[in-house]
Amino acid sequence: MEFNEFISDKKILSGIGKFRFKRPTPVQEAVYAKVLEGGSYFVQAPTGSGKTLAYLLPLFEKYKNVERENKVIIAAPTTELALQIHRQAELVRGYTGIGLHSVCLGGNASIIRQIENLKNKPQIIVGTPGRIIELIRKRKIAAHLVKSLVLDEGDRLFDKNNKETTNALIKCLVRDRQLLLFSATQTRAALDGAKAWAPDIEEISADGGREIPANIKHWYIVCEKRNKLEILRGTTGAIRTRKAIIFVNGTYDIEETYKKLAYHHYQVDFIGGERNKEERKKAMQGFSHGKIKYLIATDLAARGLQFDDVDTVFHVNLPEDADTYLHRAGRTGRAGRVGRNLIIITERELPIIKKYEKALGIKFSQKFYYNGKLMDVKKEDRRNDG
Repeated sequence: MEFNEFISDKKILSGIGKFRFKRPTPVQEAVYAKVLEGGSYFVQAPTGSGKTLAYLLPLFEKYKNVERENKVIIAAPTTELALQIHRQAELVRGYTGIGLHSVCLGGNASIIRQIENLKNKPQIIVGTPGRIIELIRKRKIAAHLVKSLVLDEGDRLFDKNNKETTNALIKCLVRDRQLLLFSATQTRAALDGAKAWAPDIEEISADGGREIPANIKHWYIVCEKRNKLEILRGTTGAIRTRKAIIFVNGTYDIEETYKKLAYHHYQVDFIGGERNKEERKKAMQGFSHGKIKYLIATDLAARGLQFDDVDTVFHVNLPEDADTYLHRAGRTGRAGRVGRNLIIITERELPIIKKYEKALGIKFSQKFYYNGKLMDVKKEDRRNDG
């Protein structure tokens, strides 16, 4: 299906052209008309499938003629994700020419500055639930005027750490508001949480839920545990990455990996660990703008973050399970581009690769690193064959 088969608004179609999308993703196709209709939906679609634009584009059409007043709230579990959504909304406004303004309300940012920004009565409010509630209670957000609430990363917003705040936010809004929950995974807690506020909420699963696009390659290298960082350093040069995310599993691994790469003068930074919000923000901006080539992160720190031009994902440590690998793998190969995932494992971890293949319906190819090159066959094997 083409965009013009389900979108009639000329400004939206023109804006999509500037995003350089060839075709809509399944989730964008599935929800556009439904968001316009005004119902409530629980939308499950994999990481990297274009969920943010799936709700932003129809919301821009839905409220395109609204004057300066609060109409949409988009809640996210982290300030970093909220900032990315806000930037996407600003791009949509610039590309379409539809004059809907957004503001980002992060949890640890200056509330005084946020109050000043809210005086301009933006139609779209993006932020963390706690800070949004705080500003509603200060009567800086006109909650009674809000007609659409989006919960991005809804599974996380309804987990045990966030559900109380999420429920408090929904309670602040009018009963007939539209509830849109978007998530890469459907958890029982998220579905129950959404149904408590919208009993008739419709479930939509786009792209099979756990499917990884065919344009993403999956590789692994086997080495001794003590050699993982040396292999990482070598393969970054062998693959010739333009922009890559390096996943590790803990604070110690972040610091060790960062020190190793920084010592060798890599353009590298990291999020997670002991970094404060300003340091995290600086790292992400550097990565987004191309000043940083390699971003080191844990799964928790990177949850929900989107960088459209990542060509490679390195995994120094194995993900916890197949779904976590799905989240990581989807950081690359966006918008139909070729993406690469390289897992660096030990001999004992090989059975886990087989589990990922079975659970996700993918195939890993084994690679060998030798003398600055990444090869399919060991050099010794090539010599024997000759």
